Amino acid sequence: MEPDRWAEERRRGLTIDLGFAWTTLASGREVAFVDVPGHQRFLGNTLAGLGPAPVVCFVVAADEGWQAQSSDHRDALTALGIRHGLIAITRADRASEGAAANVLRQAREELSGTGLRDAPGVVVSAADGSGLTQLRAALDDVLAAVPAPDTTARVRLWVDRSFTITGAGTVVTGTLAAGTLARGDELQLLGARSTRSVGVRGLQSRGEPYPTVGPVARVALNLRGVSRDAVHRGDALVTPDAWPSTRSLDVRRVSGGPLSEAPARLIVHVGTAAVPARLRPFDDEHGRLTLDRRLPLVLGDRLILRYPGGLGGALVLDADPPALRRRGDGTRRAATLAGMDADGDVLAEVARRGAVRHSQLQRLGLIVADGVPTQVRVLDGWWIHRPTYDAWQRRLKAAVAELHARDPLADGLSRGAARDLLGLPDESLLDAVARDAGLEQGGGHIRLVGAHDDLGDAEAAVGELEARLRAEPFHAPEADDLSALRLGPRELAAAERAGRVLRLRDGSPTGIVLLPTAPALAMRALAELAQPFTTSQARQALCTTRRVAIPLLEHLDARGWTRRLDAGHREVVRRRSG
Repeated sequence: MEPDRWAEERRRGLTIDLGFAWTTLASGREVAFVDVPGHQRFLGNTLAGLGPAPVVCFVVAADEGWQAQSSDHRDALTALGIRHGLIAITRADRASEGAAANVLRQAREELSGTGLRDAPGVVVSAADGSGLTQLRAALDDVLAAVPAPDTTARVRLWVDRSFTITGAGTVVTGTLAAGTLARGDELQLLGARSTRSVGVRGLQSRGEPYPTVGPVARVALNLRGVSRDAVHRGDALVTPDAWPSTRSLDVRRVSGGPLSEAPARLIVHVGTAAVPARLRPFDDEHGRLTLDRRLPLVLGDRLILRYPGGLGGALVLDADPPALRRRGDGTRRAATLAGMDADGDVLAEVARRGAVRHSQLQRLGLIVADGVPTQVRVLDGWWIHRPTYDAWQRRLKAAVAELHARDPLADGLSRGAARDLLGLPDESLLDAVARDAGLEQGGGHIRLVGAHDDLGDAEAAVGELEARLRAEPFHAPEADDLSALRLGPRELAAAERAGRVLRLRDGSPTGIVLLPTAPALAMRALAELAQPFTTSQARQALCTTRRVAIPLLEHLDARGWTRRLDAGHREVVRRRSG
């Protein structure tokens, strides 16, 4: 099968872009190949083909030996941590048997620091067919030893090619490393400029249509909902809402020179993507990468860092790292990252954030197999660090108590101020914190239980007002009377919260001030009147003025105790017994 797709490649006998081929081995195992360029000028294409691959066939020509580009390919293998593959010494017909054996020996030495250090090696010739049987057998053995991929995992398919087929529309190809694709699936296309939903109209693998395809496989997807020009190499098709989309990564060096010696600007290769990035080293081993575009990356992903004169590797430790704002944050962050491993620490992540949604932990690659850690409290889908939660309660209760001591008439701490005080990621957590701190809420404020009973300096004035109203229940004080008692809107609001007075709104700052028993007393008097009754009759029965009578009657209407019949008449609503 000829993998070179372009006429220029065939004319020059030189692979320039990615090529694709597949076959069936003697065992019946299907295997697909991504043919990558060997020339240094096309290293970017090489890395795009290598990025999603779990197994490598490392090729060195017997008549040329180890080349500079071979070292680049070795460094890329090391960066990506690929541990399965074989070594093929090709063009054996152009070299003596001893020369070919020497090239194989040299290749093994060069690859001794990679995952291919124990890989089988085969000397072959495509021209005369020697060694090809052994190559097929070695490939079969290698593939048999590769761990089975997870067929239920979330899908992340890095696009390596997109094109249009007449009558079918947009087609993309890639290497499916985990998860399962099916015709009719809805996926998210994460592109350089936008994210959109797309549907899988058709599905092929190795040139044949399939209803579903599992890993590891080369796949071609016929997409609906997107044009050919909107999909490019380096984009990713992912399970909807299952992956983070990030531009900021904290990483650990796994190969290459110290991060402190790398340039500030470099290219990050991951999957089939090649993205410019800015590096902020924390020390020789750890640093932060800020990408020029968002990518679906998680804990444990391997990256290739490419810059003039160097090729290194990095491991993603945090795909959603904290902001660095204070002096010394970089040094402190380096110490934290030094204690992290590729499997992640769920408890440490929850502790760092205080609270995080379980779905977000899953998106970041932090999968919990052993249940919920004892230091974590689960609340409505949130994972909350218990010591942090306890600290939130103490801080909130102290702040509310301090406010009340300073201003007994205050309505309490507003919910917005409380959230800012605690730095909560979501206001929905505030209800639980306030409840567990033994606080009460009302009107958008949080206060100490019973705090409204303390009226401070206004206590005596409110007591005098209560005495006057007990004597004359519907003789609401005028503004001058309230001013003489030094009862303003704040004092009256506090008395109302304490259940000491009832305020009927009439457009004035203080309102019509009565006792809470006034509505019930009014109903007794109104029930004695001939029904229906007029406003004037109600005013006379209550021995009050229109200033008080009208707001009070409207209050009774609102409670359903009286019913307004027309502009001048009301009636008492009779309740049926039982």
